[in-house]
Parts: sequence; structure tokens; C-alpha cells
Amino acid sequence: MKKHNLLAFILLGTLTLACNDAKDSENNLFSIDSAGLKGQYQPQETLPLTVANAKKKEIDSVVYYLNDTKLGTVKGNTKFDAPLKDQKFGYQNIKALVYYEGKNSEATGRIELVSNIEPKILGYEIVNTFPHDTASYTQGLEFYRDTLIEGTGQYKKSVLHKLNYKTGQSYKQVTLDGKYFGEGVTIFNNKIYELTWRENTGFIYNADNLNKEKDFTYFKQTEGWGLTHDDKSLYMSDGTEKIYVLDPTTLKETDYVNVYTNNRKIKSVNELEWIDGKIFANVYQTNLIVVIDPKTGAVEGILNMADLETKRTKYPDTDVLNGIAYNPKTKTIFVTGKKWDKMFEIRLK
Repeated sequence: MKKHNLLAFILLGTLTLACNDAKDSENNLFSIDSAGLKGQYQPQETLPLTVANAKKKEIDSVVYYLNDTKLGTVKGNTKFDAPLKDQKFGYQNIKALVYYEGKNSEATGRIELVSNIEPKILGYEIVNTFPHDTASYTQGLEFYRDTLIEGTGQYKKSVLHKLNYKTGQSYKQVTLDGKYFGEGVTIFNNKIYELTWRENTGFIYNADNLNKEKDFTYFKQTEGWGLTHDDKSLYMSDGTEKIYVLDPTTLKETDYVNVYTNNRKIKSVNELEWIDGKIFANVYQTNLIVVIDPKTGAVEGILNMADLETKRTKYPDTDVLNGIAYNPKTKTIFVTGKKWDKMFEIRLK
């Protein structure tokens, strides 16, 4: 998909299939009745459930489940309104356990739960433009006090360093072992946490001197992309629509959200930054930054940074927009890209 079409795709979305009904067979006489179902629902809605009974069996009762959690029971085949409030965005698996003539049979289907918030298109102004090292394949960016911490990627070229953001000069750095592809970074309680791409390994450094204190293994086999934090937890992306919530001590998953607009999921969530209670995230291979509610995964705002493409120098190996760092002192946001020659300080309008 071309980059300039993605914003429209996010806003307009696509229609999905209403329900994946189970096919009738000798062992499956019933199916979820899709006649009254839509492909997508929002959290404030209810799901009107009945079963299709093509063989006209005498149904005693039906027990309904959503994502393997029992919702309730109806006598006969009367309609059951399944609540969707407090469910995570994404596909919802429906199951009906049908009791009939002294026997029972299952029917399954699914629908997609999307956000009920239409994202706002946000404006911004460029406050300053600073130099950025074109050798830096930017993966993670975050301010620590008055210093900019940048983690870069690529095998045998990944570096974690401290920068003078006004000059772009690195004044302290560590180089990752060549077998690691550096990814997102964040600073929590005077510790720098850094991810790697496909190595299922992360690192923890002392934020003052960049001395590595320990390695850690991911809570499951997945890729490491972006990283940020609030005052209690870390938030990690893995290139899908998921953002995982991690305990900063154990590095185990405590929760997750799926990132959704009011019509579709947002895949390739990349670099993350915590700004005033929201997560700002690059969408990989686009010029978009999305603003996410960390409690639900709902996309509340979209920044289209395509204008920055005209304000940087394009070299043969220059790559996409990536890198978001918030300076709480100036209340401005610093953005750059992989091997860009410039870093832009912006302020939201």
C-alpha cells in the first residue's frame, strides 16, 4: 500500500465479514445466526445472538460464551443480548452450546470489536530544526533530564548513545554485540531498558554512565519494536497491533491492549512515547503518528508528518520516519527518522 493512501485507509476502514458461521455437518446441526449480525461492533453495543436451526430440532436451552467466558443461558432459542463492554478490541469468539432432545451441540462464530472514538487529525508547528547523524538508524528516542538518549538498529551497527540534541553530537555511547539488532529504548527509575529485534533479548543499563547491568529474556517469543513507560509499568510493541504492559522488575506481561480506530486495527505499531497520559506511536512504513489511550488501545488522534519529507535531505539509504521524544520542560516533541539528516522539534496546535 502506498504511504499517501494509508491515512484515508485508517479513517475510512474496510468492511469485514459478518460472522464465520460453523458449517452444518452430521456432528453440527446448528450455527450462529448471522442474519442479525454486523461485521463490526463498538463497546457500547450489544450482540443479538440466536442459533440457526436448519433441521428444526427441538431446542431445550442455549448457553452462550464470549471468548470462552460464560455469558448466560436462554430457554429454547430466544434471543440473547451479549454485552461487549469491557472487552478488548479485536476479534470476539462466540460459542453457543445448544441442548436439544437429550443431546448437545456447539456452534461458533466471531465478530470484530472496534473503538467507538473517531480519531481527530492533529495539527503541529515546527519550532526548531536540529542536525541528526545520517549513520543513525533510529529505533528509540527519549529525553533523560536534558539529555537525549537514542538507540539505533541494524546488525553490527547498533548503538545506544547520549546526544547533545542541539548539535546532534554523541558524547557517550555503547555498541551492541554484532548479533543484536537494537530496537526501542525507555528510561525508568534511572535505568535504560533497550529491546532487540528478533533476538528475544533486552538490556538494562545505568542511565548515568551507560554501564550494562543485566540482560533479560522476553516474556514470550516475539519481536521487540518500541518501548515506553508510565510511573508504574513499561509498554512494549512487537510490530503487530498489540501493546504489552510489563512489570519493570520481572519484565513479565501484566496486560495488553489492541490498537484500534473506529473501523480497523492499526498494525506495525513501532516506536512509543508517553506524553501526558497518552501513548504516541509511529506506524512503521508511514508518515503517521497515532495517539493511543493506553487503557483501551483506542486511537484518539493522528498526526500526519508527511510535510517533514520535504524538509529533510533524501539520501539513497535514508529510511522512514521513526523516533519520538517528549521534552517535558519545553512541552515540545522531537521527531526524526532512520538515517535522517535532521531532527524536528514540534509543538501540537
